[in-house]
Amino acid sequence: MNKIVFILLLSVFSLFGAGIKWEKDYSTAIAKAKAVNKPLMFIVSNHGCHFCVQFENSTLKDTKVVQKLNNDYVSAIVYIDENPIFPHQLYVPGTPGTWFLKSNGEPMFEPIMGAVGSEDFLKALDIVKEDYKKSSTKK
Repeated sequence: MNKIVFILLLSVFSLFGAGIKWEKDYSTAIAKAKAVNKPLMFIVSNHGCHFCVQFENSTLKDTKVVQKLNNDYVSAIVYIDENPIFPHQLYVPGTPGTWFLKSNGEPMFEPIMGAVGSEDFLKALDIVKEDYKKSSTKK
């Protein structure tokens, strides 16, 4: 009986408790991206920003988005109201700003600004992954 309860709890946790595996800061995220040869999704956010909260509570909780990010990306988020340390060139005048970076920290595209919906964000993730794959194989 205890085994059944344990398995049930584990199943529920894995279904509802799974979230994006966030790196603790920009430097750690870049080091990991290099080590695993994956692009970095880097979000500049703000705790007091309505659109940041909306983006985090909807798109970044979508199970398809979470799965794709955890499988294909290294992810990091910084909150500008916490005075984080990250490269000045990644500063955005509004939040949220989502950057996609090569594993060396070089931006792949201009940042996506605002609370992008799940469907559009998933399309962007596919485009970035494909572009990263192409640029990684060019020598």
